Amino acid sequence: MAKISIGVLIVGIYSALTFYLGWSLKQWLEAMKWFHFPVLYWLVLFIISFSVIIGRIHESLRLFSVIGNYWMFIFEYGLLLCVTAQIVLWLTPLNNIRLVGSVALIVFFILGIVGSYLAYSPVVRQLNITMDKKDSELSSMRVVVASDFHLGVLSNKKHLQRFVHLANEAKPDVVFLAGDIVEHDPKWFVQDGMADVMKQLKATYGVYGVLGNHEYYGKKIPAFVEEMKKAGVEILRDETILIDNAFIITGQEDITNKERLQLADLKLNDQLPWFVMNHTPNDLITPAQVGVDLHLSGHTHRGQLWPNQFITARVFELDYGYKKKGQMHTLVSSGFGFWGPPMRIGSRSELWVVDITFQ
Repeated sequence: MAKISIGVLIVGIYSALTFYLGWSLKQWLEAMKWFHFPVLYWLVLFIISFSVIIGRIHESLRLFSVIGNYWMFIFEYGLLLCVTAQIVLWLTPLNNIRLVGSVALIVFFILGIVGSYLAYSPVVRQLNITMDKKDSELSSMRVVVASDFHLGVLSNKKHLQRFVHLANEAKPDVVFLAGDIVEHDPKWFVQDGMADVMKQLKATYGVYGVLGNHEYYGKKIPAFVEEMKKAGVEILRDETILIDNAFIITGQEDITNKERLQLADLKLNDQLPWFVMNHTPNDLITPAQVGVDLHLSGHTHRGQLWPNQFITARVFELDYGYKKKGQMHTLVSSGFGFWGPPMRIGSRSELWVVDITFQ
């Protein structure tokens, strides 16, 4: 009963905010003398606002899922700009709805263009670290790290090709894919032939990945793991593997799985470099205590859209970038893809190239 009450409250607040957004746009349209058919206007607005839910009813309603993803951007920045416009109208001598509304709309479209560019134009981040691992047979190695592709309808085959090109250009020894590789269901990965692109990844010791929360949401993990295997990606599920007696890789189940193993139970030894992938950077204390050398995560997207990064920064000890915690090197990527709208403001699609020197 409590969950139902909370759900009703959330829907009520969301609907109220949607109404405010629609009312604000209506004020501007009336000032421009462009407002007609009020019943149709409100009907379309509320259908769009719930299109994310509608799109999940059946595969044939896929278009509504796409609309719903863009709506997330419209909703967040529409509210921010509407509130800003209201403040300008109330607190300044500029009492012209047509002018203020038009400026707000122009800013909105500029943000949309910039956000799309930052989402679909990934950059390569460079990091150099040193590990005190004398027993490693390697003197150095290069790894490519990426996360949160959310491969599906909008984060598509073409975007994956960008990653493969940039990754191969770095000539890595290992590629790590730190979770949320697909958006819920691997069917779009299969239908769009993305495996043929993923197979093009080249790394001396292979390509490894882990599950993220979205793979769990899709509830098709066995199918996902099999498709990744066909694409040349080995998904580690609470597994630790030894590579050429030179280094160790552990892939943890995501925290979504409440029955996942403890990291200490997955440890092999202290002599070789130990790389751990854990999609959600919820706990950096434990891996530092048990002797992890390089801990890799994603999940946060660095908020993806400003000012959401202030929330992720409060939730996680490290929500983005590099940090050394004791002797452990930690890296959290903002992701190569995106969740929801194919846009980024205050963050950018990226992959990391990490050069490691062993002492």
